Amino acid sequence: MSRVQLALNVDDLDTAIAFYSKLFATEPAKVRPGYANFAIAEPPLKLVLIEGQAPGGTLNHLGVEVESTDEVAAAQARLAASGLTTATEDQVACCYAVQDKVWVDGPSGEPWEIYTVLHDVEMPGGQLRTVDPETGAPCCAVAEDATVVAGTACC
Repeated sequence: MSRVQLALNVDDLDTAIAFYSKLFATEPAKVRPGYANFAIAEPPLKLVLIEGQAPGGTLNHLGVEVESTDEVAAAQARLAASGLTTATEDQVACCYAVQDKVWVDGPSGEPWEIYTVLHDVEMPGGQLRTVDPETGAPCCAVAEDATVVAGTACC
C-alpha cells in the first residue's frame, strides 16, 4: 500500500504530538529528539513532524511512501521519462531510517520524495539526514551497517 507523506515543521514537538494524536486518533509510530512520525491508516497518511528547522506550521516536504525499492525505481523512470528532473538517493539514512528514494521539485519548488523504508537506524540528536539533498555530499559518516557515526553537522 502506498500513502502520501506530509512533513511539517513544528515549534513544539510535544504539543504537536498531542494535537495530531487527537486529530487522527492514533499515537506516533516513532518519536526521537526533534522528530516524530505517525503511520495513519485512515486516511492513509505518513505524517512527519520536525521541530526547530523552520517556523512552525510550514511545509518541510511532501512525499509518497511505497513498499519497495522496485517501486522507487519505477517512479524514477516514469518521472524522468515525463521530462522531470530527478535526484536519486540509495541506502540513505534520513529521519531515523535507511531509505531508497527519488526526489522531484513541484512547479513552485516544493520538494517531493518517493521513498521506501529499508530499516530503522538511530541518528545523532537533532540530525535527520546523512546526505545533503542539493549536492549529494555526505553530512555525516555512515558505517557499513548503516549506523550513523560522528561526522559533520547534517542537513
